[in-house]
This record gives sequence, structure tokens and C-alpha cells, in this order.
Amino acid sequence: MFSGFIDLPWWGYIVVTLTLTHITIASVTIFLHRHQAHRALNLHAVPSSFFRFWLWLTTAIVTKEWVAIHRKHHAKCETEEDPHSPVILGIKKVLLEGAALYRKEAQNQETLDKYGHGTPNDWLENNLYSKRSELGITLMLIINVLLFGPLGLTIWAVQMAWIPINAAGIVNGIGHYWGYRNFQTADASTNIVPWGIFIGGEELHNNHHAYASSAKLSNKWYEIDIGWLYIRVLETFGLAQVKRRAPRVRLNQAKTSCDMETLHAVIANRYEVTARYAKLLKKTYSTEIARLKLQASDKIDVARIKHWLHLDENVLTEQQKTKLSVVIKASGILRTTYTLRQELAAIWQSSTATKEQLVKQLEDWCHRAENSGIAALQEFSQRLRCYA
Repeated sequence: MFSGFIDLPWWGYIVVTLTLTHITIASVTIFLHRHQAHRALNLHAVPSSFFRFWLWLTTAIVTKEWVAIHRKHHAKCETEEDPHSPVILGIKKVLLEGAALYRKEAQNQETLDKYGHGTPNDWLENNLYSKRSELGITLMLIINVLLFGPLGLTIWAVQMAWIPINAAGIVNGIGHYWGYRNFQTADASTNIVPWGIFIGGEELHNNHHAYASSAKLSNKWYEIDIGWLYIRVLETFGLAQVKRRAPRVRLNQAKTSCDMETLHAVIANRYEVTARYAKLLKKTYSTEIARLKLQASDKIDVARIKHWLHLDENVLTEQQKTKLSVVIKASGILRTTYTLRQELAAIWQSSTATKEQLVKQLEDWCHRAENSGIAALQEFSQRLRCYA
């Protein structure tokens, strides 16, 4: 019986499988996601051509389809038009049927036309990669069987399942359902774990939704984005050029009043601003809600009330607003902190005010926060004035 041209110990086949699938993950996160979908970096023709060829061999993904569906996901996130939102469709459906949802949306020509612009349109793409996408994975099957014999079938099966399970299922499903959040984005995105290695950095999904055009997905010192490591290696050899990264907060401790520089920094770092607001007010919220809970005759859902206090008002349902308003009316502290949080968000959401008016609004906001008598608000405001 033919056993293939390469004979390996049992663990060798595992290493080969993990290596091949990891190359596929790197191709998806670097080429499809960060380069094609979000234009966060430029890629030299050499790695770009390799990634396209490898994805053709191992996934049958058509670049234009993947990019269009992903861009639509960002544009219509957590709405009825989102191609794969567990908030709308349920976690079970996205986790188990993510690949089917992708294939269904790929048939939507309107999606491809509207969101698939700027993707490869050369002879290879039109006559091979897109037109004969199934040929690639068939060729991969033949190569695996020739190299590894019957075990090549198993390796091939794992390769074929890797992206549907990890990207279409886990990232699109769990990445909008379970995990931790660095940023209070309008969607439900989460960071699955802080170590973005297994899925190439895509585990840091909340960071990505906060700064979608950033080539680097990690944000905190303890977070690892292995896709970013590969990009830096490519950059070292002149094979990639990073175009955008998430903004970094700079503080000028000498500043005591808000100016145009403060306004620009606050808007650019708005997700960090709201995250810090939530962190500093966390203890204040807990203490005040606990006090109200002791006094209330009706049961207070502490976890949900805390969560709603950190959100923009426009993302709450009418029922949630009603429940929250009952709690807020009973506490001057909660009413003040919630109102100021909404007013702060309104500054960077404004589309009609001039920059000068926004600076004045920001200065007025800081003045009221510092005169609120709430220590956490005072600390937050004094730091906000230092943004540069």
C-alpha cells in the first residue's frame, strides 16, 4: 500500500498539520483581513502573491467575496443586515453554521458590488482563483496524499475545516458573544483571549472593532498578536508597509484647560476615553447600586444596570431605558455620572457644531465634572484636560 513520499513519526504529522493550518490563518489575517479588507498595510507583490495562492490551495476563498462580506459586517454590525451576527441570529447558528452563512451572503451580488471594491482583478484572479476556486483544494488533496499517503486525507480534512471552524464559527460567533472588552464599542465584539496566537491575532476582536483600520490588533501590554509579529518581520525585509495603527494616548501634565489639541486627542481616543470612564466609575457605581438595592422593595438586576450605565443611550432598547431610568431617578450620583457620560459621547458624535464650539463644550463638561463632588469624576476630568 502506498504510504506517501514522506514518512514521519505520529507527532510529525501533527506538527505538519498545525504548521500548514497556521500558514492559512496567517494568510487570512494578514492578506485578506488587514491588507485587503481594511487597507491597514501595503503588501509587496511577493507575499501578496503567495498568500493568494495559498488561500486558493487551502480554502477556496474568493478574495472579493470574503472582503465584501467582512466589510458589510462592519458597516451593518449587529443589525438584521449583518451577515453573521450572533446577537441577531443566535450564537448556536453562527458557531455551527458560520460557513453556510458566509456562502449564502457570497451569493448576494449587491454585497459584492457595494463592498468588494479594490480587490484583485487580474488574469489569475479572473481565470483561476475566482473562476476555478475548487481546483485549488482538489490540488491540495492530491499533494497531501502523494506526500503523506492515506494520512494525507486526514491532514487535508483538517485544513478544509480550519477556517470554517475558527474564523466563520469562533471569531464571528464567540467574538461577539463571550470574552472581555477593552473598549465600549457600539457592537457586542469581545476579545476571546489576550493571546492572539492560535487564530493569528483574530482572538482580539473587540480591539479590532474599536480600531478597524489598525494593522495591529493587540492594545494592552499583556496582549499578544502574532499576526502583527509576522507583519513586522515582513516590514523589516521591505515586504510590507504599515499604514495605520490604533492611536496612543499622550498626556501633557502641564495642561489645565481644554484646547483644540485636547479635542482632537479625545475624539481620536474616544474608545479609550469611555473605557477609562467605565474603569474609574466602576467602584462608584457598585457602591451606589448596592445602597439602592438595600432600600428597594423591587429586585434590582445589578449586573445589567452596571452594564447599561456604560453604554450610549442610543444602543439601549426602550425597555432597558425604562428600567435604567427608575434606578437613576433614585440616585443623584448615578444620574450625574450617567448624564455626563452621555454628554461626553455627544461631543464626538456631533456633526453640526464647529470645532470651537466643541472645545467650549468639552471645557464646560470638565468644569461640571470637577464640581460634581464625585471623586472619580474629578480624577477623570483632570486627566482628560491633559490629552495631547
